[in-house]
Amino acid sequence: MEPSQTTAALNVAIAAAREAGKCIIQSIEQLEQVQVKQKNRLELVSEIDLLAEKIIIEELDRAHPEYNIISEECGDLGRDSELCWVIDPIDGTHNFLHGHPHCAVSIALKFKEDTVVGVVYDAIRNELFTASKGRGAQLDGRRMRVSTNNKLSQSLLCTGFPYRDPKDTKPWLKTFALVLPRAQSIHRTGSSVLDFAYVAAGRYDGFWEFGMRTWDIAAGALLVQEAGGLVTNMDGGTDLTSGNAIAGNPAIHEKLSYLLKAR
Repeated sequence: MEPSQTTAALNVAIAAAREAGKCIIQSIEQLEQVQVKQKNRLELVSEIDLLAEKIIIEELDRAHPEYNIISEECGDLGRDSELCWVIDPIDGTHNFLHGHPHCAVSIALKFKEDTVVGVVYDAIRNELFTASKGRGAQLDGRRMRVSTNNKLSQSLLCTGFPYRDPKDTKPWLKTFALVLPRAQSIHRTGSSVLDFAYVAAGRYDGFWEFGMRTWDIAAGALLVQEAGGLVTNMDGGTDLTSGNAIAGNPAIHEKLSYLLKAR
C-alpha cells in the first residue's frame, strides 16, 4: 500500500474505534440493562459487543465497502479483496460486564497476510494506541517505545489464561511455572490486545499467551513491532496462526523465548 493509503486507512480505523468507544462508555454505566448470551462455557457476548461491532463495520464500510472484514462476532464476510479489516469490538468482555474498566476496541488492516495498520482504543481511559507498518507506533499521537529493561529478574510481565481449548492448559501451566520464579511480577489482565499495547508502551516488559485468535493478535502485534519490540510464536517463528505468541522488548523476548522453548 502507498503511504497515503495507509494514513487514510489509519484515520478511518481511528474514527471507527472512537465511535464504538462512545457506546462502551455509555453502557458500562448501565450494565444491569445489558443483555448477555453465552457462546460456550466460558465465552460471553453482550448486546454491546454486537452493537460496537455494527458501529465499526458501518464506519469501515462507509470508507471502503470493497474490503473484506473478519470480526470476532460476525466472522469472515468473505469479500474478494486482498485488503481485510480484522476487528475485536470489545476485547475484555468479561471485564466490561463486571464494570472492571479494562477493555478495548481493536481494529487492524491486513494486506494479504501483512498487517499494515493497527488501532487499539481504550475508551474508558481515553487512550489511543496506533501503528502503521514501517512508520512507528504512537500513544495519543506521541511516539511509543518498548521498555529498555534487560533483566528478567526485574521484569513486569503479563500473560493470559488459555480458556478456549482445554489442551492448552497444561502447556501454559508449565510455562507459568518456568517464568514465575524468574520474573519480578506477572499480571493477568483479561485483555490480550491491551497486553500487547502495554508492551509497546513500555508498561510491560513481555507477554505470552496461548490460543488467541487473529483479532486478538493483529493490531497488538503491529504495535509491539513498530515500537521496537518482537513478536513470535513459541518456537521463535513469525507464523502466529497457532494463536500462541510471545511479545516483548528484544532482551526480554529473547529470555522468554529461551524459557518457553524448554517447556
